[in-house]
Amino acid sequence: MSSGTNADYGRAFAALRHGAGTAWPAYTDHSFVRGLGDGTLPRAAFLHYLIQDYVFLVHFARAWALGVVKAETLDEMRTCAGTVNALVNHEMGLHVQVCAAEGISEDQLFHATEEVENLAYTRYVMDAGLSGDFIELMAAMAPCVMGYGEIGLALAGSDGPYKGWIDTYAVTEYQQVCRDVGAMLDAACIRRIGAGFEDTPRWSAVQARFTRATALEVGFWDMGMRGGATSQ
Repeated sequence: MSSGTNADYGRAFAALRHGAGTAWPAYTDHSFVRGLGDGTLPRAAFLHYLIQDYVFLVHFARAWALGVVKAETLDEMRTCAGTVNALVNHEMGLHVQVCAAEGISEDQLFHATEEVENLAYTRYVMDAGLSGDFIELMAAMAPCVMGYGEIGLALAGSDGPYKGWIDTYAVTEYQQVCRDVGAMLDAACIRRIGAGFEDTPRWSAVQARFTRATALEVGFWDMGMRGGATSQ
């Protein structure tokens, strides 16, 4: 996978991705991601990640629901509500299906013990929403949404054992979610900060949220790799 794969998800996201510096390719071109693409990722690592990601998505859906509360426009509410639906009724279904084939029930997934990296990331996102405004919440969630979109595009076409996972994020439907969220973020920044939002003092705080969340994504991949190593 090339870490230079940059999908077009809007102006604000492009600025945030650039501002994150080396943290962004460390996330999107992580050894875990490369293992997904070429099929060399140990199955134990993938399952450990998948269980933790299911727990993550439970909290992530709650954070998107908080976005509905923080929204100032009907379009923002619709995008946030639609994302909650996509997470709860579609993306989490992939985790249930794959884990069921490995003998792991949905009840086991829902009650799995969270790893420290999972706790750090999910609570950071919730804190961004509770203590910050709508833009800070979106900046904290954007690395997950758009990062997986970029990774899906970069790995698209793989016929390896993780094709199902890759296709979930490479398909047109998920790519449209990324574009919709990106367009909403652009409009939200212009509405709340101004047309030249990247050049305002306010932007540094938004960038800090995005960059920290990106670093926490790197930690999540690290956690997945560690789980695979300890399971062997």
